[in-house]
Amino acid sequence: MKHTALYLRVSTEAQADEGYSLAAQAEKLEAYCRMKGIAQFERYIDGGFSGSNLTRPAITQMVEEIRAGSVERVVVYKLDRLSRSQKDTLYLIEDVFLPHGVDFVSINENIDTGSPYGRAMIGILSAFAQLERENIFLRTRMGMVERVKQGYWPGGGKIPFGYDYDAAKGILVPNSDAEIVREIYTRYLEGQSTGRIARELGLKYEHLVRQILLRESNTGVIVYRGETYPGRHEPLIDKKTFERVRQRLQRVDKPRAAPSGKLLTGLLVCGHCGAKMRYQKWGGAGDKLVCYSRDKSKPHLVHDANCPNRGVMARQVESVVIRDLSRLAAEPISPRGSKKEPAECRRALERAQRKLRRLYELFAEGEDDTLRDAITRARRECSRVEQALERAQQAERQENQDAARQALQTIGSCWERLSDTEKQALVRACVQRIVLQNDKIEIFYVIEGAEMCQTSAG
Repeated sequence: MKHTALYLRVSTEAQADEGYSLAAQAEKLEAYCRMKGIAQFERYIDGGFSGSNLTRPAITQMVEEIRAGSVERVVVYKLDRLSRSQKDTLYLIEDVFLPHGVDFVSINENIDTGSPYGRAMIGILSAFAQLERENIFLRTRMGMVERVKQGYWPGGGKIPFGYDYDAAKGILVPNSDAEIVREIYTRYLEGQSTGRIARELGLKYEHLVRQILLRESNTGVIVYRGETYPGRHEPLIDKKTFERVRQRLQRVDKPRAAPSGKLLTGLLVCGHCGAKMRYQKWGGAGDKLVCYSRDKSKPHLVHDANCPNRGVMARQVESVVIRDLSRLAAEPISPRGSKKEPAECRRALERAQRKLRRLYELFAEGEDDTLRDAITRARRECSRVEQALERAQQAERQENQDAARQALQTIGSCWERLSDTEKQALVRACVQRIVLQNDKIEIFYVIEGAEMCQTSAG
């Protein structure tokens, strides 16, 4: 025998609201059944669930029973008890209720889909419910942005390592781990690797060290939705230290020195599938460079299980690399780039963008020819500063290239006297990556202006 489904929902925010309490909803729904002479009904209750989606146990059970043909109508106290999403509401009514001959009744809005008028009202009222929810979200987000602008921590998510959150003051406060954060920066600038820092300081993951090093909030600022604001919390390190670390991470974000004799480890990329390549002992012939996609022992490094790259002998590739580095050493490359400070350019760009946003806001309030001209000038200024920033960033990269040029001077003059580790470090200072596609070799250099070498191992 079919029954009437009485659906009740209350979110955690509305638990104390008498008009939305489960008891109040049940009383009104059962009164409706008595008035209509409905004797067969069952309650479906979702307590403490948001109406923003359909991931709710009771409504899932109700839908299953509707599809099984055991429900003849669904009754709710108010439309938003069913859902606050227009899309979900219309889905339930048009794709679940109506196809299975189930009427929908909302007592508060006096809606009954048994009539054409009721079906039309469903779409209209659902749209208003969705609009209100989006307005609430927008007001909440605007309030959060204003809070962050005043220097208060936005809350939510994980608290940065080295800080606790003081809810009363709304700011971060350094805790007992703050000294560890400072030690991480100090050790990294002294040349220690992130892996070694993690082991010696008792941190669980090497990746945590990188996260801490790149967390700009350690300098006393708040990064929220892509924008940076001055924070009220105490910085753990100064901005100069943070910038030095960030630049070093960008510059030295390459593999550490390989085991003795493995000159090119960490620089090799398969030209067929893009996977990394490694040295593999190849009998009495020496080492062969093989693609990780052909090594089933490390499935997380496989890019193409059918990669056709047959590999190439390591000594052939190493000879090509050393020979081409010698060529570069004999052909000095002129430095390029500007000497302007990137930080200064970034601040100028932020000022120009803020000015442009203010002008757009004024223009939205009332169109004006003067404002239109000012917007045009502001857009030109933004474009000019963006170009200056690009030139300044190029100058930063120049520092890396200067180090590579110095390393090149070693080639030819004292290469044979270097240790394996020194040779590996020299190659990494000059080479960005080496792409191997069977016998074809492509060498990409760190140095700007150095032409890519493209040759064959044969």
